[in-house]
Amino acid sequence: MKRITAYAPASIGNVSLGFDVLGAALAPVDGSKIGDEVEIKSTSGPELFNLSVAGEFADKLPSNPRRNIVFQCYRRFIQSVQNNKINETPIHFTLKKNLPIGSGLGSSASSIVAALTALNAYFDNPLSENQLLTMMGEMEGEISGSIHYDNVAPSFLGGITLMTGLKDKVAVKLPVISEWYWVICYAGIVVSTAAARKILPTSFSMQDTITFGRQLAVFVEALHAQDAKLASSVIHDVIAEPHRKRLLPGFDEVKKGCISLGASAFGISGSGPTVFAVCESLPLAQQVEKLLAQRYIQTDKGFTKICTIEEHGTTVSGKL
Repeated sequence: MKRITAYAPASIGNVSLGFDVLGAALAPVDGSKIGDEVEIKSTSGPELFNLSVAGEFADKLPSNPRRNIVFQCYRRFIQSVQNNKINETPIHFTLKKNLPIGSGLGSSASSIVAALTALNAYFDNPLSENQLLTMMGEMEGEISGSIHYDNVAPSFLGGITLMTGLKDKVAVKLPVISEWYWVICYAGIVVSTAAARKILPTSFSMQDTITFGRQLAVFVEALHAQDAKLASSVIHDVIAEPHRKRLLPGFDEVKKGCISLGASAFGISGSGPTVFAVCESLPLAQQVEKLLAQRYIQTDKGFTKICTIEEHGTTVSGKL
């Protein structure tokens, strides 16, 4: 039996200073997986598309398989490839939904990336990496209301990614500060990406625009120079955080607490409610994690993870 499984890691969109143009893939230090998985295996019709769902957050998915993002990915892939053999091959999907929806951890992006990567591998890679990434961004745009790559790109490529705005090379990978630990905390509540985008103003001051560009340029330079102090000093959001933090109960308090403990930076992951703190040692990361667990989690669905950057991105395994 032909069988392929793709695992797409969770991601931090924006990384505070890079609204819509920076993203980072996550790898928990405890070895656990934080990301969605899609398995494709051969089946014997008569339906060409079959879907099963599993995982901790499977009960939050649409009951109709045709409304699931995996089906939307399958339909877009089939239309794009235009291959009769592929169009007529019955396959069974299993989506393991490990990420909470509306968490700010690239939940929809993880499902999209895993589904399209698995499809491409199953059918012997008819699409290039850049074609896949472009399709992933378009699929993400259908959910959030605008095409953006700051979750799909790091989840697919791994590492810290910079979106180029170019069609022939959508994203590039940046160097990583290896001594950083990224502590994430999901509060257990839902924040809609579309709603979080609507809360933003349609224009920004000249001062904020200059600050945004300067910080992004300094951050990229600091990563290349491996200057951790300089890089962390500019992880400050002048675009989204001032407006979105009102959607996150207790945000200012926990940010102040984490910085007081010694965290180098603190911000909102994507649209929230997940927050992240950058720490320069594991003992400090453990202290920050404890504070976040005590003061920021609001439901029994909330969790914390100490992570490093997942540099490999989406991984594929199985039997061809």
